[in-house]
Amino acid sequence: MTRHIDRIRLKNLGRLIAEAGSVSALARRAAVSGANLSHVRAGTPYPSGSPRRMGDRLAAKLERAMGKPPGWMNEEQPFDTGPFAPDTGPPLLSWVRAGTWTEERELPASAERLHCPLPCGPNTFVLQVAGESMAPLFPDGDYIFVDPDVPAENGSYVVVRRPNDGAATFKQLVVEDGRRFLKAANPDWPEPIVEAEPDAAVCGVVVFQGRAM
Repeated sequence: MTRHIDRIRLKNLGRLIAEAGSVSALARRAAVSGANLSHVRAGTPYPSGSPRRMGDRLAAKLERAMGKPPGWMNEEQPFDTGPFAPDTGPPLLSWVRAGTWTEERELPASAERLHCPLPCGPNTFVLQVAGESMAPLFPDGDYIFVDPDVPAENGSYVVVRRPNDGAATFKQLVVEDGRRFLKAANPDWPEPIVEAEPDAAVCGVVVFQGRAM
């Protein structure tokens, strides 16, 4: 039960960060440490090795700061896919197409588009999570909205183009001593963290996550 609540709180934290505009903006509104908020979001363990979780007190502070009802952080929030005009909203792309999106953005008129409940940039695109490498934070089937115009920072969840085949992959970015690493959210993943190749290009930063109900 605890892990289930932790997962929901992390997803809702992502919503609040997108709503506030950034981690630092949310931290200021809630009068909490931005560094601690980033560590909670990234799942950075304490020096003792124990996992860093979002406690009830922090959850309540975030709810109050963002005008959410008590207990909001503990509840799955529905993903609204409409209404939206057929020619507006970020397009739903394949993982192969996402790898070339920053270079070629023309799509057929029939391309499926989704409505993002929060403000997002004009070049934002949508991907559907496939596989278990980012579970339980991003389960298979969830939708992620990716903005190419948001700068990627240490701890950001990013979509990266693989140089070997041009397709995209989804991981958390870790930057240490000028080196870039890609980290899976799933602690049981065979390769939980790998160094990014020098020519691996960041296609965008995840700004929203949702699930069709």
